[in-house]
Amino acid sequence: METIQFEHPLARSLLTEMRDRRTTPDRFRALAYRLGFMLAVEATREIETVPVSVDTPLETIMGEKVAEPPVLVPVMRAGLGLLPPFLELIPGAETAFVAVRRDEETGEPRWLYDSSPDLAGRNTIVLDPMLATGGTAKAVVNYVFEKGTKHVTLVSITAAPRGLEALVEYENLTIITVSVDRELNADLFILPGLGDFGDRLFGRPGKGSDE
Repeated sequence: METIQFEHPLARSLLTEMRDRRTTPDRFRALAYRLGFMLAVEATREIETVPVSVDTPLETIMGEKVAEPPVLVPVMRAGLGLLPPFLELIPGAETAFVAVRRDEETGEPRWLYDSSPDLAGRNTIVLDPMLATGGTAKAVVNYVFEKGTKHVTLVSITAAPRGLEALVEYENLTIITVSVDRELNADLFILPGLGDFGDRLFGRPGKGSDE
């Protein structure tokens, strides 16, 4: 497993505003989009390309194009907030959908729904904005590896040390996050965190993280 903490002053500024409890849902969605687009650029840094010949207005040159777009896997609900900027940057990407919810009493993931294209031999990008205990992320990573994916990039806006530790066993996994936050509280919410990402994204009251 490789962990990349995405370092950029604009990313830190966007995250700071997202953390602010006074940020309204419409503003939160706009910030998630802008930060998601930056993370999409970082997550595709190693994307495979093939050579291609193109005619400019003046001459013919050799360039490159994406060989095969990765499959995007937003973890519902929260992951839907990162899907639009990734699709804008990679419009040819297929999307798989998974719904996994953490049981608030046991902390264990509950699998609710899945739908995916053929993942055999392909790269996948899992969109899970809050990596808290790692239980949900681990369930989804297991799912895509069982489907035959060759490499997983997990994109999270914030991550807790416990969540990162839960995923160390995977060799073909890269985690990209803007911030590794301090810890989890007694209710398994990330501190300082930014609250319940899904609730804040869709305008519902909540204080913690459901991921």
